[in-house]
Amino acid sequence: MDKLPKDMLAIQLSGLRETAAVRIPVPQINRPDDILLRVAAVGICGSDVHYYTTGRIGSQVVEFPFIVGHEFSGTVVQTGSAVTDLSPGELLAVDPAMPCRQCDQCLAHREHTCRKLRFLGCPGQAEGCLSEYIVMPRHSCFKLPPAINAETAALIEPLSIGLYAVRLAGAMQDCATAILGCGPIGLSIMLCARQSGVRTLAVSDPLAYRRNSALQHGADWADDPANDDFITRLTSFAPDGIDVVFECCGQQSAIDQAIEILKPGGKLVLVGIPEVDRISFNIDLLRRKEIRIINVRRQNECVQQTIDLVAAGAIDPAFMVTHRGPLEDTPRFFELVAGYNDNIIKAMCLNL
Repeated sequence: MDKLPKDMLAIQLSGLRETAAVRIPVPQINRPDDILLRVAAVGICGSDVHYYTTGRIGSQVVEFPFIVGHEFSGTVVQTGSAVTDLSPGELLAVDPAMPCRQCDQCLAHREHTCRKLRFLGCPGQAEGCLSEYIVMPRHSCFKLPPAINAETAALIEPLSIGLYAVRLAGAMQDCATAILGCGPIGLSIMLCARQSGVRTLAVSDPLAYRRNSALQHGADWADDPANDDFITRLTSFAPDGIDVVFECCGQQSAIDQAIEILKPGGKLVLVGIPEVDRISFNIDLLRRKEIRIINVRRQNECVQQTIDLVAAGAIDPAFMVTHRGPLEDTPRFFELVAGYNDNIIKAMCLNL
């Protein structure tokens, strides 16, 4: 094994829409179940960009400087004394959540709502993975079959959110489904919903290139939600209404459209993260239709199943990666994602 350096490159948020490339010490293993990983690939998430542009998501406020990033894969460098099933050089997928595994939520198989949860790149919890090395607990790391490369492994985290959202929606076979927002999370839900056997799948997004990507990889119908006749056109496609709507953009207008297009007894699955503190519902329509609302909080116990689906070829997310570059390209990627420029869907920082 090559000698481990004393310091490493990391990309910090240094202010609103400001980043700094810095050298900081390589983290050390402190607990028996720790794993020191060399970061292989980091996907830039919309939540990272929320922190970049506004400095907060709800009550989570950044104190600068701070490292964001949570979608990543890494190779084993060193392991704590309790980790006996991993070897240096192994590529792993990583769940960025680090639950306590002892509270009432963890014991009820709700580690994603752990009372003491630490999540990568979350203010007040843990610095993120936009760096060359990181330490993670063994519980958060997943072995991979040879067919999954570092890029795809970094996509396992958003894909697992898609799988969890579909799981929460219940039986999807023969359902008419709509996904509002075709960013990486919306597209992840699309892949998982299609794999689960939905009858028809409609999507909306204001960006034509994202609609076209959705149509090429699983959607049956796509339109711009800003079109005046959007509801009429979708009603023509699904005259009986939509069984399940996944709202994936965090916009009030999308929530309003979702309630309108859902059939009585339908389900509204809220996945997008609004930049505002409050949203509203047309309670008259919501009540008369008896619409059920389901909130999605990241993912829960879906990482291994996601890996298995990707390894089996049931889900292929490779098309989502549209931009690649070294860690030093992070500021450029943040600006591209923030402005939806250059036909970007997913930017991937590579440290191979």
